Amino acid sequence: MNANTERQIMTDFSFQLYSSRNNGPLSKTLKMLGDLGYAQVEGWGGLYANLDQIEQLKADLKANNLRMTSGHFGFDQVKNDSARVLDITKALDMEAVFVPAPPTPDYREGKGDWAELAKQLAEAGKPYWDAGLTFGYHNHHWEFTPQNGAIPLDLLLQADPRMKLEFDVAWGVRAGQKPADVIAKYKDQLVAAHVKDLAPEGQNADEDGWADVGTGTMGWQDLLPALKGAGVKLFVMEHDNPKDDARFASRSITNAKTY
Repeated sequence: MNANTERQIMTDFSFQLYSSRNNGPLSKTLKMLGDLGYAQVEGWGGLYANLDQIEQLKADLKANNLRMTSGHFGFDQVKNDSARVLDITKALDMEAVFVPAPPTPDYREGKGDWAELAKQLAEAGKPYWDAGLTFGYHNHHWEFTPQNGAIPLDLLLQADPRMKLEFDVAWGVRAGQKPADVIAKYKDQLVAAHVKDLAPEGQNADEDGWADVGTGTMGWQDLLPALKGAGVKLFVMEHDNPKDDARFASRSITNAKTY
């Protein structure tokens, strides 16, 4: 298969399991999400450390009527161990693979070579495109900081027309971006979005300034329709540091469904 025959990602809400990394066993988290009405989850690197656990993960997903439609995999893993990544995506019936961040702190400090990373990311994507998967990049705020006259996110997405963007909207706002501008700029490669919220200034310091979806300042009642109108099919709830992941998961899906 090629990019023209990629499977269509469902539009039901997903949940980035990184949000629950500190809140007990994964089986408990998956039951909680299924009971709340989530249809999908998004994996992250720590879940794939032991391939022997994949069968149990598959069983837990099925028991709770969940699909792991997408997954985050580190750059070094997608580049250097594509066979294993593809085994994982096949076992879990994933449709999309996203690199969640640059590979080293250099990039976060303005010292990394984003142009070279873009070339390597495009090269790394070939096995996944050949397998019919969506492959792309998930942003934080670093990718919007100009370097040598270029926007890093532009370089990453321009390296190959098949490269897709999972837009972490709140991180974009933290980078000083207007979501509407980002959506318009990248709409041809925009396929997924992280749905998270920002607390009012000075609030939720113990949660790094993040908020449950619909309780902060992001205006998701307008953002969700705008993203869907731009072709986004995968909406992933995420909170980088919730004190109570069940509270976050419950409030967020309840609020988002009204939009």
